[in-house]
Amino acid sequence: MTTTQDDDQRGHHGEAPRPLRIVLADDEQMVRSALRAILGAEGDMEVVGEAATGAEAVPLIRELRPDIVLMDVRMPEIDGIRATEQVLAGMDRPPRIIVVTTFENDAYVYDALRAGASGFLLKRSGAEDLVQAVRLVARSDSLLFPAAVRQLAARHAAQRAADDAVRTLRARLSERERAVLRLMTAGMTNAEIADRLGVGPATVKTHVAGVLAKLGVRDRTQAVIAAYECGFVRPG
Repeated sequence: MTTTQDDDQRGHHGEAPRPLRIVLADDEQMVRSALRAILGAEGDMEVVGEAATGAEAVPLIRELRPDIVLMDVRMPEIDGIRATEQVLAGMDRPPRIIVVTTFENDAYVYDALRAGASGFLLKRSGAEDLVQAVRLVARSDSLLFPAAVRQLAARHAAQRAADDAVRTLRARLSERERAVLRLMTAGMTNAEIADRLGVGPATVKTHVAGVLAKLGVRDRTQAVIAAYECGFVRPG
């Protein structure tokens, strides 16, 4: 049986789950210190490394193999977008990456999500929002800030593919998978989708996995972006 990241976090044989291992990548020392203080105070989280540039972050992440990376979207040498691409391309089981930004509608944020980041977080977010964001992305059963992700996709997915791209997407997915994808783009959790469709959560999890595999994406954030960019889901 293949061991998943979630299995690793739960531990084995009834053991208490190990803490989420987190790497911080930000060129501001004060920001890293604040993040470390907040996350380090949580019993289920452990900051295992820090980097001041994207160039430092990539080899550090490959060495430490954390569960979560908080990645500043704008850093010297290599920015958060390129660093995200390099991490995801160079690891067999890459971490989930949350890009940290000052402006939520920044095109850099959208590019980072397209590159494979699982969500984004504003630097002005409070401690509670930060902790909840890390736990939510680690669980991976819903979108982080779904309304903001939809707004980003609606704004930046301007270059729509031709109608045949929508037909191709529809052909890849079963009718139930298409329904699940639409509910995913609405920001619903697996439990909410199960309730809406009248099926069990395990069935929804199977359908979500099928959607991700057929779209060739690693998580639901990229699935939502793909749905918008091909015109399967349209703004408004």
